[in-house]
Amino acid sequence: MEWLSVLPPLVAIIIVIWKKEVILALLSAVFTSELLLASQHQSTAIFYGFIGFIERIISVVSSAGNARILIFSLMIGALLAYVRDSGGVTATVEKLVNKGVAKSKRQVGGLTMFTGMVIFIESNLSILTAGILSRDLFDKFKMSRARLAYIIDSTSAPVCILVLLNGWGAYVLALLNNYDLGQSSVSILWGSVVFNFYAIIALLLVLYTVVTDRVHGPMKLAELRAAGVDSDVHNKANDNNASAALNSSTQLSSSTSAQVASAGLPQGGVIQSVVPATKARFMLVPLLSMILGMFFFMYWSGNGDITQGSGSKSVLYATFLAVGVSYCLLRFHKRFEHQELVDIGFKGISELLPLVTIVLLSLTLGASLKELGTGYFIAGIVSEHLPLVLVVPMLFIAGAIISFSTGTSWGTFAILIPIGVPLIQALGLPPSLVIAAILGGGIFGDHCSPISDTTNVSAIASGCDLLEHVRTQMPYALVGGALTLVAYLIASMVMI
Repeated sequence: MEWLSVLPPLVAIIIVIWKKEVILALLSAVFTSELLLASQHQSTAIFYGFIGFIERIISVVSSAGNARILIFSLMIGALLAYVRDSGGVTATVEKLVNKGVAKSKRQVGGLTMFTGMVIFIESNLSILTAGILSRDLFDKFKMSRARLAYIIDSTSAPVCILVLLNGWGAYVLALLNNYDLGQSSVSILWGSVVFNFYAIIALLLVLYTVVTDRVHGPMKLAELRAAGVDSDVHNKANDNNASAALNSSTQLSSSTSAQVASAGLPQGGVIQSVVPATKARFMLVPLLSMILGMFFFMYWSGNGDITQGSGSKSVLYATFLAVGVSYCLLRFHKRFEHQELVDIGFKGISELLPLVTIVLLSLTLGASLKELGTGYFIAGIVSEHLPLVLVVPMLFIAGAIISFSTGTSWGTFAILIPIGVPLIQALGLPPSLVIAAILGGGIFGDHCSPISDTTNVSAIASGCDLLEHVRTQMPYALVGGALTLVAYLIASMVMI
């Protein structure tokens, strides 16, 4: 029966590939998982699987942490609408171009990567800030939103897991503190930084993309569309596939067009001064409020220790603060009346409902798979009957598979660290190398997974279709994963 636990993620993957429909894939996967759970205890599995499906969603929503993620995702829609409809995005773009900070594709890409790297305190905040700041800059230089989604997604989590002075580091440290490894958990965790090959390679691939201004694979097609080139001349078959993906239920082309129009940008991406008396502060002040608020709330929720702060609480409170600041700023400058701001806010929220639904279903699937034991089954296969030199590479692969299947890197850490640490103790493996493989594998799978929260937030922040983001980022993640696997093989041969 245990092998059936991999069936739900397989169902999701098959439907996504076949129908190009994420919501249908997630619904089917959750129902399949609940059906398997019901069949273990009930004779009428279909009925109780249906009931379990509904109750699982309720239990996910009733979790305080999950509720914060969902509300945060909705409030980001309001914030995006405020900074967009105020003309603040357009004014910021014009100011950056006039100041010479963003006068070329390389500079725009570099600014986006730099923004994502300096906000290492929380991955979603890094993604949102870099995405909101850069959307219209990418449009101006006719760079695809897929490239933007890739840069912010492949910068945020790798930076967070390498710097570790954040909730990521505190979380992993808490997992390690349960074990006696002969040295401090802090030293093991900091020692893992130099062995976290996937995070390092992922950042180097982003840097390569920025410096060379070259893209490869499906992203090249997205760039051609952004540049207004007839892609049929280049690859008609791939274009048809991409068009099908863009017509999925999660497709945001209409809202993206509305965003471009509202921001003063036509479809071609040329700035037009159609918004009177617009000011860059309408965008920069709310964003700065969100960033500073995030630091403050991390410090406050951690009782004076920023590394112990709650990421989910802090990002939600900071987002509410930014929305409030944006509202007050626009009213003070008499840019909009109160009712206009209410309407704009709810319009922004409604534009993100499809992606928030995906986030909800992703969380639901992760909770259901946890009870089904999918992650433990996959990890168990890896840990049995392996040559010593292959243990670390296979832990990396196991982390990738679990993260890809469940959509959560943190959940992957929670599953694999209790498996990896006993292997360290029993086999005398290098602790930092093992921990690095688990952490890197979780991020690698996260980058490939269409049900990952960071994947979804990256699509939201960049205004890119979710499936297009997954499809265009996948080749880069796979290259990074393959190089990482080779690196762990070599490291294992040298160190074990």
